[in-house]
Amino acid sequence: MTTMACIQEFLGQRRLALVGVSHAPNDFSRALFREFQRRGYDVVPVNPAAREIEGQTCYATVADVQPPVAAVLVMTPPAATEAVVRDCAAAGVQRVWMFRGGGKGAVSREAVGFCESKGIAVVAGECPFMFLPATGWIHRVHGWLRRLGRSYPR
Repeated sequence: MTTMACIQEFLGQRRLALVGVSHAPNDFSRALFREFQRRGYDVVPVNPAAREIEGQTCYATVADVQPPVAAVLVMTPPAATEAVVRDCAAAGVQRVWMFRGGGKGAVSREAVGFCESKGIAVVAGECPFMFLPATGWIHRVHGWLRRLGRSYPR
């Protein structure tokens, strides 16, 4: 179960990789990438099919990122997430966030279990926009609704 402490610890990392960031400039992953940048994070794009994202070198795998990162936001389909978290473990990553806004997101039960077995702190199935301060109204409303439904992390 994802806790607020785990979320805050992840967001406290000022350098992170975003795995699965899209080529498409209007994709949600790119909006999230730009928002982290705007907030002063050093965000490293990871996508094996891209050389550059938002003017930054894009890496094929987390293990390729130099200097290494301690936190990774995963925005891949669930079927790819297990390979991503194995790459994270090999690269020494200590924190993984498996994105989920709508739909299935990146969460894979096997990937969560793998992270837990390796001592990697995992945020499973949340959208960072709900936890970043001063986000758009839609994200604040979503958080409020989750609090009402008692599904907001504690």
